[in-house]
Amino acid sequence: MVDIDKYHSRRSTVYGQRGVVSTSQPLAAQAGIEILRQGGNAFDAAVATAAVLNVVEPTSTGIGGDVFGLYRTADGDVGAIRSCGGAPAEATVDNVRQAVAEEEEIDPEDAEMPDTGPHTVTVPGTARGWETTVEELGNLTLSEVLQPAINYAKEGYPVTEIIASHWGYAEELFTDDHARDAYLLNDRAPKMGETMHFPELGATMEAIAEKGADVVYEGEIAEKIANEVQSKGGFMTVDDLAEFEPEFLEPVSTTYNGVEVFELPPNNQGLIALEALNIAQVRGAGEHDLHTVERVHEFAESLRLAFHDGHRYITDPKYEEIPPLNSMDYAEKRAEKIGDERMEDVSFGVPDANAEDADTVLLCVADDEGNVVSYINSRFAGFGSGLVAGDTGIALQNRGSSFSLDEDHPNVLEPGKRPFHTLIPGIARLGEDDWAAFGVMGGYMQPQGHVQVISNLVDYDMSLQEALDEPRWRYREDGTIAVEEHIASGVPTKLARKGHDVRILEGLQFGGAQIVRNDNGTLSGATDPRKDGLSIGY
Repeated sequence: MVDIDKYHSRRSTVYGQRGVVSTSQPLAAQAGIEILRQGGNAFDAAVATAAVLNVVEPTSTGIGGDVFGLYRTADGDVGAIRSCGGAPAEATVDNVRQAVAEEEEIDPEDAEMPDTGPHTVTVPGTARGWETTVEELGNLTLSEVLQPAINYAKEGYPVTEIIASHWGYAEELFTDDHARDAYLLNDRAPKMGETMHFPELGATMEAIAEKGADVVYEGEIAEKIANEVQSKGGFMTVDDLAEFEPEFLEPVSTTYNGVEVFELPPNNQGLIALEALNIAQVRGAGEHDLHTVERVHEFAESLRLAFHDGHRYITDPKYEEIPPLNSMDYAEKRAEKIGDERMEDVSFGVPDANAEDADTVLLCVADDEGNVVSYINSRFAGFGSGLVAGDTGIALQNRGSSFSLDEDHPNVLEPGKRPFHTLIPGIARLGEDDWAAFGVMGGYMQPQGHVQVISNLVDYDMSLQEALDEPRWRYREDGTIAVEEHIASGVPTKLARKGHDVRILEGLQFGGAQIVRNDNGTLSGATDPRKDGLSIGY
């Protein structure tokens, strides 16, 4: 694992006149800028950047996963796109229990939802999500915006340092020859600086560019996806894929100390971030000095309450009613539980959701038309399920591992149901005509990162880059609180005195943030120093 704490490089906020792109890999950021220069808008650039990330950061994203976006358009509309599929029609609790029991040679009653494998594959939403984004919100064609990704897949690129450090997981995960051939170099993970090519993935992207996303959901690629899952004992069919469509949503929001913050509604965990901001505001968390234990304690306890609630209620809203966790009335009642010491009777939430440290890419784009976009692409955990669909180069996600086979669990598996999703892009209205698109990747770090970045900007008037550089903390599912090594001296000890079980973890555990801003026509951006990324303006 890379020790990012050894680096002491200085970054500053990036500015641009025509556009800004921020993401976790420099080649992908440059691709977004290239599309803006060709006349594309922020939405075109977002899809181009996401597609290149599929190639240059395949450890975290791909066509076999899902995509989400939150945005403010040049016309002033705030909206969201959610493109994530559900479980196959035949994936009932009984069917999956029986299949897992046969595979593991156990009693069906003892079967649990696996972390990887065919039963964790849900319908991938990425290809149709990209297509819908470009067709409904962009200026260019899907073929044009996919060209940079196709070029990198076919011509190759050198692997960057942090991404190389994550690639080793593939050596264990991929067991089929066609999967290992697609994602390994001479049967091993590539090292930093070694060149990777993805000819099969490039051919798949060319097919999507030429024929549209239907080839992934109804054509020969769909058949290869279904055949791959079924050959391993899963239940995915071409009909499951063909029925999928993305959806446009109304974001959920709250106002934190005068700033309006927008998040994705359920089945995503945006309500957790909003509830935590509300509770923190009630408690006056942001009134404490920046580098104090009181500030960390108040925000962390606010988030623990929000996780407790969110992990009990958030699921696919078509299957369960979800309370208004983002209401201030609700926050005022919950805030009464917080005191000077760590709360003892509040758990992190429902255990065994397999989502604490998932891998994801986030990108943010602003253009001179007035569009700002926060866009997320993910397979969930790294390379996903371990299944690669035939000769397509598509590694299939394992988002279904967030389901439970327990009938009393809020995210119990049901046919067609979408699992609890960690992924949350963010939008914030900081002033009259001052909009930011942002996000912080990494499983349960995401709402915790959102709260910290918003507080840094709003309560402490930090620049964009300062807000991302600031040391972070996070609650873990086991109830411990983790802090970065370079957090203010004395804070970990004082947290322990308040009853917290403190851990010091390396920086890669605290997410990867990206942000762009349009402040009355001035475009700016920043990128997380914990990643390989870059923020570029022009």
